[in-house]
Amino acid sequence: MATPITATKDAGTVSSIVAGLVSRARAAQELFERSSQEQLDEAATAVGWAIMNPDHNKALAELAVTDTGLGVVADKILKNHRKTLGLLRDLKGAKSTGVIAEYPGKGITEIARPVGVVAAVVPSTNPAATPANNIINAVKCGNAVIVAPSPKGYSTCALLLEYMRAELGRIGAPADLVQHLPVPVTKALTQELMKQADLVVVTGSQSNVRAGYSSGTPALGVGTGNVVVIVDDSADCADAARKIMASKIFDNATSCSSENAVIIHEKVYARMLAALEKEGGGLLTAAEKETLQKAMFPGGMLSPAVTAQPVAKICAVAGLARPGLLGAKCLMVEETGTGRSHPFSGEKLSPVLAVYRARDFGRAFDILRTIYDYQGNGHSCGIYTENEAHIRRLAHELTVARVIVKQAHTFATGGSFDNGLPFSLSMGCGTWGGNSFSDNLNYRHFLNITRIVRTIPEHKPAERDLFGPYWKKFGK
Repeated sequence: MATPITATKDAGTVSSIVAGLVSRARAAQELFERSSQEQLDEAATAVGWAIMNPDHNKALAELAVTDTGLGVVADKILKNHRKTLGLLRDLKGAKSTGVIAEYPGKGITEIARPVGVVAAVVPSTNPAATPANNIINAVKCGNAVIVAPSPKGYSTCALLLEYMRAELGRIGAPADLVQHLPVPVTKALTQELMKQADLVVVTGSQSNVRAGYSSGTPALGVGTGNVVVIVDDSADCADAARKIMASKIFDNATSCSSENAVIIHEKVYARMLAALEKEGGGLLTAAEKETLQKAMFPGGMLSPAVTAQPVAKICAVAGLARPGLLGAKCLMVEETGTGRSHPFSGEKLSPVLAVYRARDFGRAFDILRTIYDYQGNGHSCGIYTENEAHIRRLAHELTVARVIVKQAHTFATGGSFDNGLPFSLSMGCGTWGGNSFSDNLNYRHFLNITRIVRTIPEHKPAERDLFGPYWKKFGK
């Protein structure tokens, strides 16, 4: 890794620092893009092994928790391993260079081409897993990547890229395919990187996403998470509670796919609450809820003092001392309202779950839609039901890109070994969430496609073939 340069606030210096990184990245990428599919696959495997190596994974997870103060070491180790293993499975056998498709009937041949230099802006919540996912996808397609880590996650990102550059060296690939901004990582440096790169990929705060979209460079950004799950009257409450709780508490709820609210049909409300409590949920009284709200949302904003912290720490911050809460895995608050005046209806990034009661599925649907009108539009929702019509209604009417059925949301939304979604840590939310894509970020987003177009026998319809039914119904 090149010796870090201390960035200054001088615009010229900022521009030259980034230009130096981009120049090295372009030189490496222009050489690398001539690689065969086998060589690209080998490079993707190399950078994947850089994080999956058990010693590396452990060191990265420990450093991430130490320096960011967010999450759980064991969970980050599992996340780093699982996400990378799944991604490499997805990429195995996938064509990312040369001819990737031919359509003789249309006279079209598709050729995969790299996008060039990718600027990857990554969050402190996943300072190893997210950049690794981006880099593996990008390298698979013949690109170079420059990472803009969050300040808190800088040390983890730097260590990850040190491991990756060493692995690239082992296979004879250019080390400058993967680089990161120098310390301190400033907003000015990140914005300049976005301007000079060929593609921007942003995972994290909405301010960074907006900066990516306004950078003048093609950008892929993700929307706000605030996952809501419905448990209807046909659900297996024990199964739902087990999956929701396991998902909710994973890595202290750092994931944007973590459940933030559960809407329960009144016929199974008591049974579901009991099942959640059996799995480690601690239900607050009305007075305790008010106390927690003041501590979690001072001035109406989520406090960093509780973000991705365990229940014991959250209770200490809030001054909650009831033994039944201190031993809980997750705090639960009963809620009826939505919006700014009801902050528990929003994303909490902590093991705190809002619980709503609905008289029927129609009311549950309305509550869910109202929550997403406030926050989380476009991302995804979940449902535990045996009623296919309920699932279909969510998919046809709710403005979400994914409807997760009877699965632990955190583990399912970003790809799982028992569903077909691509493994990813960046979930597009479509136009509903202010994004340009609505699927899980994957290797196809790191490609340009060149099309060879040949002539085919002419296929020109007569006007009557197209307008005949319209003329017959409405006249000419």
